[in-house]
Amino acid sequence: MPKRKSWRDKLADNKDLPKVVPITGKMSKRWGAGTVVIPAPREVDAIMRRVPAGKLITINEIRALVARKHGASIGCPITTGIFGWIAAHAAAEAAAEGAARITPYWRTLKSGGELNPKYPGGVSQTKKRLEAEGHRVIVKGKRVVVMDYEDSLCALRV
Repeated sequence: MPKRKSWRDKLADNKDLPKVVPITGKMSKRWGAGTVVIPAPREVDAIMRRVPAGKLITINEIRALVARKHGASIGCPITTGIFGWIAAHAAAEAAAEGAARITPYWRTLKSGGELNPKYPGGVSQTKKRLEAEGHRVIVKGKRVVVMDYEDSLCALRV
């Protein structure tokens, strides 16, 4: 049986990406005409790494950045989210092996300022990290969000 890939191996595997393709089929109903960029995993990680302490970014902003970088109408919502998740697990894997500088994945939120329960350590660990950086985390119905997250968004450029 082949050895299972590490999270860092998955992050390093570009799979012939990035790729810009026309928006077709079901996607065109939601996103209209134009093109969609499917980013490389390392592109998503590189953006996440640039978010400084005390600042935040949403996965939708990452999508907009990769779209702008590649001249596409939109960034792929599915792969961008998956690659953010892989970047988070690769960072946790590196930290477990003693790495001091890792991707600060806890600063990347879902839309609406929601914490990502699929990140390493779940919502409780992400909440601790964000509160340690000065953010106020609250429960809003079934969601856990950073209060007034919009005030802490960083303005990254491609």
